[in-house]
Amino acid sequence: MTCRAAVVDDASVIRDSIGLLMPGLEVVLAVPTVEELLRSRPECDVVVLDLHLANESQPDVRQGVAAIRALTARGYRVCVYSQEERRFVLAACLAAGASGVVSKALSTARAEASFLEVGAGGMVVPQQVVGLFELLVRRNCLTVLSERQRQVLNGRARGLSYAQIARRLYVGETTLRGYWLDITTSLSESLRDLTPAEIEHALGLAPGDLLEYWPQSGDVDGGWWRTDPVLDADPPR
Repeated sequence: MTCRAAVVDDASVIRDSIGLLMPGLEVVLAVPTVEELLRSRPECDVVVLDLHLANESQPDVRQGVAAIRALTARGYRVCVYSQEERRFVLAACLAAGASGVVSKALSTARAEASFLEVGAGGMVVPQQVVGLFELLVRRNCLTVLSERQRQVLNGRARGLSYAQIARRLYVGETTLRGYWLDITTSLSESLRDLTPAEIEHALGLAPGDLLEYWPQSGDVDGGWWRTDPVLDADPPR
């Protein structure tokens, strides 16, 4: 299984090596900024995106939630690849439209498998965000799931494997994987309707803690960015 990938990362070692280390990815473009990718408009199945792109040599580039929204607005599927670990920031990436979040601490093989899954139309949600989803569902912030879907989410939030959950619910693993894609897609879409205040209340955060990170309704670029407006609105070729 292979997929065409574009890579946006300010680290040249990542840009230069990812295609060699992950042979399942056909890297069609590797650039340090979202702006450069949008100018090139490559055809690809997934954009592998680092969250933190601003540095001394490129201090004013779009990054974080704004980068995700700029890419998804052009029709790209985005998989975040980052060392970021705060679960509300990772959840904000999904709320902004990312189809996956992958930790740079994962093995090369696991990261590659995750990129391929997103490129094939799937969702990749890290365990800490699965736990956040389950908490928001239990506190009735997210109410879109059926009882069976809640059971599946409960199992995944507790680290159970597909095989373990399938045995408990008397369903096949293939069926369960289909459930999980529906669940993560539904929850990620519903997450976009929550306000920072609702998330803060559910998580016990202080008022205003999420404003820097959480995408705002009606704001194309969202928060957490430092520069130019979105470039031309042409879709990827």
